[in-house]
Amino acid sequence: MTLPPTQDRAAGAILGAFIGDALGLGPHWYYDLDDLRRDYGDWITGYTTPKPGRYHEGMAAGQLSQAGLILKMLLQSIVECGEYDEADFCRRMDEELFPGLDGTPMFGPGGYTSQSIREAWRRRVKQGLSWSQSGSHADTTEAIERSLVLAVRYAFIPHRLADVIARNTRLTQSDELIVSLTVAYGAVLGLLVQGEKLDAHLSGKLMHLVKSGDLPFHAVTTGKLDVPRRDVAEPSHAGRFASPDALLTPSYIARAAADPDIRIEPAWKVSLVYGMPCAAYHVLPAAYYLAARFRDDFESAVLHAINGGGQNEARAMLTGALVGAQCGLSGIPSRFLVGLEDADELQRLARSLAAQLV
Repeated sequence: MTLPPTQDRAAGAILGAFIGDALGLGPHWYYDLDDLRRDYGDWITGYTTPKPGRYHEGMAAGQLSQAGLILKMLLQSIVECGEYDEADFCRRMDEELFPGLDGTPMFGPGGYTSQSIREAWRRRVKQGLSWSQSGSHADTTEAIERSLVLAVRYAFIPHRLADVIARNTRLTQSDELIVSLTVAYGAVLGLLVQGEKLDAHLSGKLMHLVKSGDLPFHAVTTGKLDVPRRDVAEPSHAGRFASPDALLTPSYIARAAADPDIRIEPAWKVSLVYGMPCAAYHVLPAAYYLAARFRDDFESAVLHAINGGGQNEARAMLTGALVGAQCGLSGIPSRFLVGLEDADELQRLARSLAAQLV
C-alpha cells in the first residue's frame, strides 16, 4: 500500500535506521581497515554475519544489534501508547532488557551492551536508583539511536520534540552537550520528515525555530549570525542549551558536501576525515555529510557509512534515518527489506507510528 508523502518519509526514516543498524552488525568496530577488507572484501554490499571473536559473534546476518532492539522497544511503546509515555518505556527497559544484562560489554541481547546502557543497568539494578539518577557521562550516540523515533513522532511539534528527546536522553546520558547534540539531530530529522532537505538552508530554518522559542537553544545573533542589535533585549526563552552551534553544523557540512572544490573520494573516507571512534562529535558530522551528499540515494549513503569502518553501525543507523526521511520508504531498495530480520513487523510498526503524525 502506497503511503502519503509525509508518512512515507516518516516510515523511511525509521526503517532506514533499522537497516543501518543491521548492516553494521557483522563489520562493527573494525579500526584497522585492512582487517575489515580481509574479513569482508573490498566493498560490503549487504548484511553480513559477524566473524568469530568479534563484537556480535553468534548472531546472524540481518539481525539487529542492541541499539536496534532498544529502538524497536521505544517504537513499540509509542505505537501502543499513542504517544511517548516515559513510564512505559522505562518499564520495558526494566522488564525486557535489563534482566538479560550482567553489566559487562560482551553480553546481552544484540551481542554487545554499550557504555551508557551498562551504567544505567548498574544504577538501576545494582544500586536501586531511580530513573532520574540513571544517566551517566557517556559521550556516545546511544540516545540519538533510539530517540530518532521521537523525532519522527513529533516532527511537526518541535517544542514537544525537543522536550521528549531531552528527557529520554537523560535517562542514560546526562552530559548537557550530548543532550544538545541529540536534540539537534532530532530537530534536523523532524524537518526532513516534514519534507525539507539536508542542505545549506536547513540550519536557517532551525534557527527560525530557536528565535520563535520552539527549540531551546541559546542564540543572541541576528539574521545570518550577524551582530546582535543594541536595542533588542536577550530573548527570555534563551539558555537551556549553551549555544545553537549543534543546529548550525548540518548546513555547514551540507555546503561542503555540495562544494565541487571539497571532495572526499571515495565517500566512505568521511570516517577518516571526521574520525572513526564512537563519540557523537565523530559520528554526527559523518552522518550529516553522507545524508547530504546522497540524499536521494539510500544505498550509497548507508554502504559508504558501513565501509568506513570504526563505529560504522551508529554512522549507518543515523545516516539511514536521515536519508530514509528524504527518499521515503518507497525510495529504499527492496533488497534491504528482504534481508532484514522481522522486516514485516518493523514495517508495520513504522507505518503505525507514521499514521500518528499530526
